[in-house]
Amino acid sequence: MENHILWLNKNEVESLLDMKDTLGVVEDAFRQHGLKKVQMPPKLYLYFKKHNGDLRTMPGYLEEADITGVKIVNVHPDNPKKGLPTVMALVILNSTKTGAPLAVMDGTLLTDMRTGAAGGIAVKYLARKNSKVVGFVGAGNQARTQLMAITAVLDIGEVKVTSISEKSSLEFKDNMEKKVGCEITVKSSIREVSDCDILVTTTPSREPIVKNEWIPDGTHINAIGADAAGKEELDPAILKRAKVVVDDIPQASHSGEVNVPISKKLITIKDICCELGEVITGKKKARMKESDITVFDSTGLAIQDVATADMVYRKALGKKIGVMLQQF
Repeated sequence: MENHILWLNKNEVESLLDMKDTLGVVEDAFRQHGLKKVQMPPKLYLYFKKHNGDLRTMPGYLEEADITGVKIVNVHPDNPKKGLPTVMALVILNSTKTGAPLAVMDGTLLTDMRTGAAGGIAVKYLARKNSKVVGFVGAGNQARTQLMAITAVLDIGEVKVTSISEKSSLEFKDNMEKKVGCEITVKSSIREVSDCDILVTTTPSREPIVKNEWIPDGTHINAIGADAAGKEELDPAILKRAKVVVDDIPQASHSGEVNVPISKKLITIKDICCELGEVITGKKKARMKESDITVFDSTGLAIQDVATADMVYRKALGKKIGVMLQQF
């Protein structure tokens, strides 16, 4: 089969993805990361300043699972005005035995799902077990998969959402209320949604929009939006109060929520508590007491993409979905 490449389009990938399975493979990828059984150079960026966008390449190898691949992904915040998604991606899986490409698949929904899964896993290990109220700053696709994952790991009773567009907040409410089975309330300010047990931020902001004084003790925060140099959503004073857990220290220090405070010397790498994989493997512990504030700084790891794409590939082969292309 290594002279053939399986092509999976967006609809085919969507038919094979579900949050339960994505949570499982992404958690295992973080576990392997915590055991130092992955190879994953920091993602590489090309910046298109005149177009307000960037392009990233993300290679990864999970040694224990023996799977490898690379994702090519863009982030263009102005795309929705052009009728295109902000984020679009393509994932290539390769044979570790020969290097031959095995599959090429649309990675747009896959990116949303694996990032949502990372947020759900962070909540599983870092949030208070009795957390009931989730607040969302931002109401786009990533907010939706974050909510799907969080409600898969905790019994949530109330969701609050605010965004720069009331229309997107209302669409989030209409789309997600029945899916997750709990009431969603649209709020007019970030301050209103910040009074919660779990706060999720998914904006492209380049300045702090969540103030320290709004965050009660015991809150867990999934900081998802800052995924490139210069981006930040949280008041740095929150990071000083919190136990900060990142997905990958080298990557987060350059492109995560901590990147701007580190560059301004407001915090240092030593102020980072640990990586999520270290918590999963039991090497480190972040939340020590109920009053602790915890922050998960998610930049998105190539191993999440490779693990999720491999799951999709195996399902596709089993169900005979996709188009097999001959390479040689």
